[in-house]
Amino acid sequence: MKFALIGHPVAGSLSPRLFAAAYDGRHSYDLLDFERFDDAWDAFVKGYDGINVTAPFKQDAFARVDILSPQARATGAVNLVVRRDGGFAGYNTDVDGVLMALRETGLSFEDALVVGSGGAARAAAYAAQLLGCRVTVTGRSPEKAAALGYPAVTLGEASALCPDVVIYTLPGRAPVPSGLPFAGAVLLEAEYRIPRLADTPCRQYVSGRRWMLGQAFAGYSLFTGEEPSLEKMSKVLI
Repeated sequence: MKFALIGHPVAGSLSPRLFAAAYDGRHSYDLLDFERFDDAWDAFVKGYDGINVTAPFKQDAFARVDILSPQARATGAVNLVVRRDGGFAGYNTDVDGVLMALRETGLSFEDALVVGSGGAARAAAYAAQLLGCRVTVTGRSPEKAAALGYPAVTLGEASALCPDVVIYTLPGRAPVPSGLPFAGAVLLEAEYRIPRLADTPCRQYVSGRRWMLGQAFAGYSLFTGEEPSLEKMSKVLI
């Protein structure tokens, strides 16, 4: 069976190594870097059984699939697609990744601030809601933040909040906005390839690698119908 990750850029992704560890190399996994979603989708349709989807294509994939899982429907974003019944089924295992990463802290949360407005932010906001949080969203575009369907504030207004968890989903190369209320909060950073916030003073920093592991573990069984090895996958992230 053949699988892949589509997005732009995808160089440096840990997905191939995680997938190889999950199944002892019994299935192939490629990185497909395209600037246009249509080109990436065509490559999937012609040669693969399933794909992971990363930025900036998660909402494009949502619009293209025939069947949506409840988590995909709730978030409006798809990060995994498989062939089902002659069509394509879309899932959002980023939600599982956020849940795993935050549950590993052993803490409970009441107020969550999600920074960003893309597909990762949609999954983060929904996962925080599932954990019982009041969710607020902020980002570089107030209009895009508000479009997620949760209470939204400007970056300046966010500085006055006191969340107990901040989920930061802006791309690693993007400048970190000043004044965000990290102090006293658990900080989960989605970006693991170019983390910007690992040394930020906060209650506890949670690496995006834990998010990555959680979404991959949930997703790979959807690909193959076999449970992957969490232990072997975890070793890739050490």
